[in-house]
Amino acid sequence: MNMIQVGLLGLGTVGSGVALTLEKNREWIEACIGRPLRITRALVKNKKDYGHLELPDDLIITEDIQDILEDKDISIVIEVMGGIHPAREFILQALQNGKNVVSANKDLIAMHGPEIVRAASENQVDFLCEASVGGGIPIVLPLKKSLTANRIEEIAGIVNGTTNYILSAMTEEGLSYAEALKQAQKLGYAEANPASDVGGLDAARKIAILTSIAYRANVTLDDVQVEGIENISARDIQVAGELGYVIKLLAVAKKMADGVVLSVHPAFVPVRHPLAAVRGAYNAVYVVGNAVDDVMFYGKGAGSFPTASAVLGDVMEIAHHINEHICGKNPLLATDSMAKVADASQWKSPYYFRLIVQNRPGVLAEISRTFAKHGISIETMRQLGEEVSAELVMVVYPAAQHAVDCVREELQALDSVERVANSIRVFREISHE
Repeated sequence: MNMIQVGLLGLGTVGSGVALTLEKNREWIEACIGRPLRITRALVKNKKDYGHLELPDDLIITEDIQDILEDKDISIVIEVMGGIHPAREFILQALQNGKNVVSANKDLIAMHGPEIVRAASENQVDFLCEASVGGGIPIVLPLKKSLTANRIEEIAGIVNGTTNYILSAMTEEGLSYAEALKQAQKLGYAEANPASDVGGLDAARKIAILTSIAYRANVTLDDVQVEGIENISARDIQVAGELGYVIKLLAVAKKMADGVVLSVHPAFVPVRHPLAAVRGAYNAVYVVGNAVDDVMFYGKGAGSFPTASAVLGDVMEIAHHINEHICGKNPLLATDSMAKVADASQWKSPYYFRLIVQNRPGVLAEISRTFAKHGISIETMRQLGEEVSAELVMVVYPAAQHAVDCVREELQALDSVERVANSIRVFREISHE
């Protein structure tokens, strides 16, 4: 059979990993797809920067995107250049030119995914993006195929290695947030400017993509409610452990009566739950379906070769579609949305509160009245300290975030409350009873 020719946009960390992995595993890959597969052209900004790479002799490096987009022999384009522009324009033009596209670009897909999917559908070609979420963890394809007989009830993921490393270091080594962040930067897990990671935006992009696939909803980054880990203290980590929890940054999509809610937030995760055991820079995605119940996907969420593994998996999937003449016929490319996005502020969950209060009679009653005013019941409460000030730790029954925000504001205004130190969601798994 004729060779499948591929154009590669970007030869950086991921792009070079894709090229090198294809060379290393070529015999196996070509046996699986039943025909030769070659990356024939690669787009870079400056050809002089890539002379050190041990690339195949027949790979042509170019600085002109049209060399790839106008090459009629190229049937698959891999986009691993990153960023929104010009990647969006390149992908749309490739689709319009009848080329199938594989992308690892979470930023772009989270912002413009519905537009790209529509373009693929209109031009009867494939668009796949396994590597955009979780690096080498296979999660996108299982949601499209293996789990498609389910109604997905909830997705809860640890999908950012930087924040998980920081929280793990705080938990296991007793470090402060600042100390753990500095250590993560020294080891290369966190960038010099870690705002996108620690602020939750990276995780928000990924849950937007997963929600679009699992619920067939036209979701973008703007639909995700986002809270980062900057306010998590060593004391919160310690109290969580004493109560039988660990703190994780979770990206959650949850089916509600009026649609799907999407949120990224720190959460108390019970130590018995599989997500609690995800340590260091590893990622995991926990999926609850109405037939399969609970499944979890775990592995390295980033890196050159894990990401290359996912990219090439998509390329091989498209190669099979080319063989069978079914490119662009995936029913999940349908433009009709099956799920609506609901208001995340109405989503009820238990919360942890930690307050610094005056240690005098009547304080507990005053605080309890504030919670009761907004329909929030206290599940557990304990007071520590016998000095002028005391620490009050509570876990409350499920409450909507808008009610929690009102309680926080009113508690902080009380003379008896010196400081609302923190309030954090408590993750409760769905019961199958």
